[in-house]
Amino acid sequence: MSLVTITTRCTGCGACLLTCPEHALRPTGRLDEPLVALVELCTGCGECVEVCPADAVELEAVR
Repeated sequence: MSLVTITTRCTGCGACLLTCPEHALRPTGRLDEPLVALVELCTGCGECVEVCPADAVELEAVR
């Protein structure tokens, strides 16, 4: 299992939403927290980390 964190650097551009094969990232509709990660869906592929232009997505392996 992996823990995906969307930091405050997130601009809500949606690049990670389009890239995630598991649809583990969702918009919140809020300006202060544009996206949220559903860790139960994340497989830890790291695609979201690679495409984020704001370097706002962090991925940590959890045992």
